[in-house]
Amino acid sequence: MSEPDTIVVKVGTGVLTRQDGTLDSASLARLVTAVADLPDQGKRVILVSSGAVGAGISALGLKEYPDDVSTRQAAAAVGQTRLMHAYENLFRSFDLSVAQLLLTADDLENEDRRCRVGDLLERLVGEQGIVPVINQNDSVAVEELSIGDNDMLSARVAGLVSARMLILLTTVDGLYPPDSGEIVEEVTSVSEVMSYAKEEKGRFAIGGMESKLRAVKFAVGQGVETVIANGRSPDRLAGILEGSGLATRFPVGD
Repeated sequence: MSEPDTIVVKVGTGVLTRQDGTLDSASLARLVTAVADLPDQGKRVILVSSGAVGAGISALGLKEYPDDVSTRQAAAAVGQTRLMHAYENLFRSFDLSVAQLLLTADDLENEDRRCRVGDLLERLVGEQGIVPVINQNDSVAVEELSIGDNDMLSARVAGLVSARMLILLTTVDGLYPPDSGEIVEEVTSVSEVMSYAKEEKGRFAIGGMESKLRAVKFAVGQGVETVIANGRSPDRLAGILEGSGLATRFPVGD
């Protein structure tokens, strides 16, 4: 439905927060600087951003990710405003405005809702100077908070808008095989590398590599080339879009 130059960038909690769960303003600024450069290259950008729960943890005086759903919802409600305030201020310095969309799984599974979300995104990305910022509506989406999935949300959004590429930004350079220090640069079969996923994830993150690989499989199945890259080095984004840059690529065809 959208033009081929629509790019969906998903950034994980680990990229946006420090070890104590508070927002990492320096990392956020680097990310926004890299993303803000993409419209000048003729790209239409949709940002799917985690970080709301992590951003709200310090406000609630917590020292670790909460186990109970109600506390996670409260952290998300507080943290989402902090997160969007930070995005608004940073993008404004590049003469860009942000548009917030908080979605649940139902919004993309119900046919009527999905069409409305698609029409809205098409309108927003077609407007010069606006970057849609999407997050799970964690303050009400209990199931998503339990199983976690901005990775899958970004894959569904990428498929919905017929994006040219989905870039999943995490805290590692890409997908590592077992007992190897070098990433796999290209994967032609997602099913064959599912066993590479480790259970490790940050204290304030929900999804891990397994979550990302499930999202990759979905996106590639929708005809969207997908990349896993290091969000702590967002300056690589331009190169990734040109076919270079340190990352793991999943071309369409799996």
